[in-house]
Amino acid sequence: MSDDHGTKAALRTELLRVRRGLTPQERTTAARSLADRVADLPEVRAAGTVAGYVSMGTEPGTRDLIDALRAAGTRVLLPVLMADNDLDWAEYEGSGALERTDRGLFEPTGPRLGPDAVTRARVVLLPGLAVDGRGLRLGRGGGSYDRVLARLERAGGRPSLMVLLYANEVVARVPREPHDHPVHLAVTPGGIHRFTP
Repeated sequence: MSDDHGTKAALRTELLRVRRGLTPQERTTAARSLADRVADLPEVRAAGTVAGYVSMGTEPGTRDLIDALRAAGTRVLLPVLMADNDLDWAEYEGSGALERTDRGLFEPTGPRLGPDAVTRARVVLLPGLAVDGRGLRLGRGGGSYDRVLARLERAGGRPSLMVLLYANEVVARVPREPHDHPVHLAVTPGGIHRFTP
């Protein structure tokens, strides 16, 4: 295990501890602010198709956002976790068309579009725990989104990559590993951070 890998684990532990300390009201307020900020971004308004996700637990909330995007006529793709931790995709057809899986995730019930469906999105929203000034994202460590980013790169896709975070999660440095891909934007309740990967 590399030093950077161990440093990532320690950073994840600390950031998750801080997230657990947020009150339900703080999380709700943050989710509303994120929805407004993201929906107002020019790249999102022009996207046509956005790949999003349904937030879980103490993650910055995405339900308001994906509902707002769908109401504005944007096609929203949501991930479906496969047995090998890769992601399939299905179109979001409203909160009534989500089901809770055995792993505790909320996933769309519509037809599966295949792992390559994400390559048609103009904006890809990524879950994460932190981002630094280089645009390096710290994920949860499962590797699902590393596969998505590698798939986008292989396809020659150039979507806007965006991570949704709380304000304290824009940090000085995220340890870099060879498979890490920088993002273009981080959106927090307090503002927009743009990077040049």
